[in-house]
Formats: sequence, C-alpha cells, structure tokens
Amino acid sequence: MRTGPRHLLPPETAAGTHFLAKVGARAVGAALGIVADRLLGEPPVPPALHPVALFGKVASATEEKLYADDQTRGITHTVLNAALAAGVGRVVGSPAAAGYLATSGKALHTAALDIGAALHDDDLDRARDLLPTLVGRDPGGLDAAEIARATVESVAENTTDAVVAPALWTVVAGAPGAFLHRAGDTLDSMVGYRNDRYDQFGRAAARLDDVLAWPAARATALLVALVRPRQAAAVWHTVRSDAAAHPSPNSGVAEAAFAAALGVQLGGTNRYGDVVETRATLGTGRPVEPSDIDAAVALSRHVSLALAGILAGAGLLATKPWRRRR
Repeated sequence: MRTGPRHLLPPETAAGTHFLAKVGARAVGAALGIVADRLLGEPPVPPALHPVALFGKVASATEEKLYADDQTRGITHTVLNAALAAGVGRVVGSPAAAGYLATSGKALHTAALDIGAALHDDDLDRARDLLPTLVGRDPGGLDAAEIARATVESVAENTTDAVVAPALWTVVAGAPGAFLHRAGDTLDSMVGYRNDRYDQFGRAAARLDDVLAWPAARATALLVALVRPRQAAAVWHTVRSDAAAHPSPNSGVAEAAFAAALGVQLGGTNRYGDVVETRATLGTGRPVEPSDIDAAVALSRHVSLALAGILAGAGLLATKPWRRRR
C-alpha cells in the first residue's frame, strides 16, 4: 500500500505554480475592485476622510516641510509619500479592497455626465462651474463645444488613471501596487506642474506618474480597440500617428484611441490660468459635440467591464485547483 504525497512537484515547479496562483488571486481582486467601484462608487465616508484626501493632507504637510525648488528635495518628497502609500497598502493587504479604494471610474463617469446634462439643458454657466471637477483648464469663456472637448479628453485620460492603471498595478504588486499608483497620480496632480514653484520640485512626481501610467495607457488603447472592433484599425493608426505629438507620453495614447473610436478630433488650444497651450490634434474626425460626452462615458464603461472580465477570467484560470495538482 502506497503512502505519502501522491503528487510531489520539483521545487522550481512548485514555486512557479505558487507564483501563478498569487498573480491569479491578485487579478481576481483587481476585477472585484472594478466591479465594486461600478456598484458602490466612492467609499461611503465624509470627503475629508476619503483615503485620497487623507493622503493629500500628508503629502501637503510633507511638502511644507521639504519644499525648495530643487530636484533632490522633490525626489525626497516623492519617495517618502510613495513609500508611505505602499506601506499602507501592505497593511490593507486585500487586493480587492485596495483595488476598489484606488479605482474611481464611477465618479469620473458621473462627473462627466453631469457636465453633459448641463450642456444638454443649455446651462453653460453650470457646465463651466462643473468643469474643474474634471480638468485643470480655465473654464471661463469656453463655449459648449470646448467644454465638451475638455470633458471627452478627461474621460479618455482618466480611464487610464482611474480604472486601468489601478487594476494593472494591483495585478503586478497587490494592494501596495494599487496604492503606489494612486499616490503617484495624486502627487502628480499636486506638484507635477511646469511652473515657477514646481519646475524642479515636481519633476520626480511627474516622472513617477509617467512610469506608472505607461503600460496602462497602452492597455487602454488595446481595450478601446477590443470593445470597438469596427474602429480597431482606426484606433491603431491614430495612436501610432498622433499620440506622440501630445505633451504627455500616456494621455496622448488614451486620447488618440478615444478620438478614433468616437470619430472625433481632440486637441487644440487649452488655457491653464495664465498659461495658454496649443496641442496637436488627435484623430481626423469631426469636432466634438456635447452628445459625444455620453458616447465617451459609454466607451469608458465598456473598457472597464472588459478589463474586469479579462482579469477575472485569467485570474480564475490561474488559480484553478487542477493547476496546483499537476
């Protein structure tokens, strides 16, 4: 009668199987995070207690202590806050919980649809008041078409930042990865500007955000082509031909993909306070109209759901018991 283990794997095979199972579990957690955000929206806490708001307060306090328009000080500020975020992620532990907290797709879509509703009602003042919830450009003097363009561009860019990137970094590094990405994105929005105050101090935060968003932006373009197969060739061509002209190595990829999928043209003149920036056009379609906001939100939702489905399927396949028994 035979006793002992029936299946004894070589150490290297067992280690590989264990690693695959861990990645699979993180992928399932990332998918659950996207679904939870779709169902629940932002965490049900006062705005001041939202994890991102709390992190922002810590980052502001750190900036106050460290600030000088110097790259070394900026690197120190970025590293300390990024390490803090990753450490909190390790304490949280759960990829699903961290993925949910780091994802804000529903809030993005709600904000965009609110602007679209204001434009539909011809309430230009209300649309201008709502626009700063999505973009940093000056809304004063923008007409309905320019507000619609800004909104569509924000939906495209933030599909990467608020949905795809948190999920991918959850897969790569679990809860610490999700929080690290959200920290990089938040730090970039706080100090990653090319102005007199942050030209040197904010460079490290901007570079960290660029690195963390690089794979996610390309994944976003692939997902756009996947969920809009009839426009897939146009998406591929527009990303290859136009994205590099955008000042961001990542936002241009997502915006070019959305422009092609929606059949519109993005880019143009943007005003950020006293700074006026003229960007190259993305896509060869018609000018953006207010009705395109709904279409952009629908595209972003489909990208989110497709990503959740892919991650859940791949994760469940990687964690199936038969893989560990082979």
